[in-house]
Amino acid sequence: MGEEVKVSDALIGVGQGSEALVTIPCSSIQIDISLPLDRMKPRIVNLCKDLFTTWSSVDESCFTVETVSGGITNLLLKVSIRENSGSVNLLTVRLYGPDTDLVIDRKRELQALPHLSAAGFGAKLLGIFGNGMVQSFLDARTLSPSDMRIPEIASEIARQLHKFHKVAVPGSTEPQLWNDLFRFLDKAAALKFDDGEKQARYESIPFQEIRDEISKLKDLTALLNAPVVFAHNDLLSGNLMINDKEGRLYFIDFEYGSYSYRGYDIANHFNEYAGFDCDFSLYPDKEAQYHFFRSYLEPQKPHKVPDHDLEALFVETNTFRLASHIYWALWAIIQAKVSSIDFDYLSYFFLRYNEYKKQREACFSIAQDYLSRLIRS
Repeated sequence: MGEEVKVSDALIGVGQGSEALVTIPCSSIQIDISLPLDRMKPRIVNLCKDLFTTWSSVDESCFTVETVSGGITNLLLKVSIRENSGSVNLLTVRLYGPDTDLVIDRKRELQALPHLSAAGFGAKLLGIFGNGMVQSFLDARTLSPSDMRIPEIASEIARQLHKFHKVAVPGSTEPQLWNDLFRFLDKAAALKFDDGEKQARYESIPFQEIRDEISKLKDLTALLNAPVVFAHNDLLSGNLMINDKEGRLYFIDFEYGSYSYRGYDIANHFNEYAGFDCDFSLYPDKEAQYHFFRSYLEPQKPHKVPDHDLEALFVETNTFRLASHIYWALWAIIQAKVSSIDFDYLSYFFLRYNEYKKQREACFSIAQDYLSRLIRS
């Protein structure tokens, strides 16, 4: 049977930020994410039996495994277990992509999960295994990119993000964005591809230019004094779920979560309006952004937000918009080397970095003009 680990937790009726511990089942089992579902099922069944003794004698025929989603990093599975009583238990199993520890701090993720769950975010953590985790099942559908642009849904995302950013997660509260960016850059700049065509495309990447751009962007954003919050950092449509019957919105998948800048988290979300086709013309205009900001800044009275607060958040968000493009561009280079998922990560790098260059002048100008007016006043 699997062992157990203790995770710092606020789930068991104690105050937020406490150091109470919850015991989580843990297994050393690893499951190959590249296997077809029919070959993966017996391994998933074995995992569930190893983690949870209550199902150790349940026949494999009582387990149903189906794919919920397959992103470009992880695979999410729905597991149904039919017991002799006729009751059905539902779980979700998240399989990490290979070598994702190069871009994801799993220790940081596990530290944050109980505190986010206690605050009402995501699914409950039920078990940990060699290359993934098991969580409670959420009865909800994943949003589409177009859903995020619906004003009522945008307002609810903003209200939930306001609440999310108030969760206190133990540990250092230093923003990790720039550390992560330079870490990604160092890893990305030291790769070598066996495929000649990939290597030729890789060698065309201007790493020193990117390093200079990150430094300039870091210096500029420092002048904005953006609030530091515990940020989701990956609020794309696939990490937003809604129960249409109850009208309840869920944030899921906190593996990129860290202390970061408020404006970065919002900007990263706005960049995801581009959807899976990466149509960045869908980035929200100023009116749509202000609609979001009002519900974020004052969830209970959005129409009472002062104009100067809206402008400050607009400038902050649209400067950090650039950092989001560089982050995922560098992430893509690393994924191009380590991921077994069939996706053209190198093309994704060029797409995101070219969008950075396209938006750079306008975004820098917004920040510089705003800062100049602050100095004059």
